[in-house]
Amino acid sequence: MSDHILKYIGSRIRDYRKEKGLFQEQLGEIAGFHFSYIGGIERAEKNISMLNLAKIADALDIEVHELFSYSKNIKTKLSEKEEEIQEIVDILLRHNIRDVKKAKVIIKEVFKD
Repeated sequence: MSDHILKYIGSRIRDYRKEKGLFQEQLGEIAGFHFSYIGGIERAEKNISMLNLAKIADALDIEVHELFSYSKNIKTKLSEKEEEIQEIVDILLRHNIRDVKKAKVIIKEVFKD
């Protein structure tokens, strides 16, 4: 089994945590976990349960489904255009916010938007 989903969810949790200005210790305290557990999830070393995922989402003040947004692991029938957009989003999710902003500028320039 691929650990892609663990890496993806861990990355999403890390992104939301940093966006909220929280350290792992702070998120752990709010969610009721030790900071090392949060770190293990973010590094895809822990296979998180759905109940713990819900606790972390609550601590981040987001809905659980937001951790799965733009994920290839959500099985839905996509059009060819949606599949292409999905691939672009997956690429962007692997990069930091500065690189994402650069990509946005490039896209706007290409499409004169």
